[in-house]
Amino acid sequence: MEKIAVHTDQAPAAIGPYSQGIAVNNMLFLSGQLGIDPATGTMPESVTEQTELSLKSISAILAERGMTLDNVVRTTVLLADINDFAAVNEVYGKAFSEPYPVRCAYEVANLPAGGLVEIEVLATA
Repeated sequence: MEKIAVHTDQAPAAIGPYSQGIAVNNMLFLSGQLGIDPATGTMPESVTEQTELSLKSISAILAERGMTLDNVVRTTVLLADINDFAAVNEVYGKAFSEPYPVRCAYEVANLPAGGLVEIEVLATA
């Protein structure tokens, strides 16, 4: 099994010992993406804007392997406040199309950098 690290400057750099993504065979595993603007390193205050940036980063990493959000088969959505679920779902629902990926969503105690949402995905070619 060959593991290939996937990286793009169009998504925030890893802030620890992990990769933005790892490709194995026809699958691409992405680390959770916070809603950070990769150009400025800042995070907007609203969960809507953070969700948009998270999905934009995910799209950029997928593009490094010739994939799009249509290749995503599974997502995990981590929320600092489950009451933000509807706002996140509004943005999420516009980004993905049917058949939608399978998904889990959880409220967590804290997210890195004070984030409100973090999304990780599994994609396949």
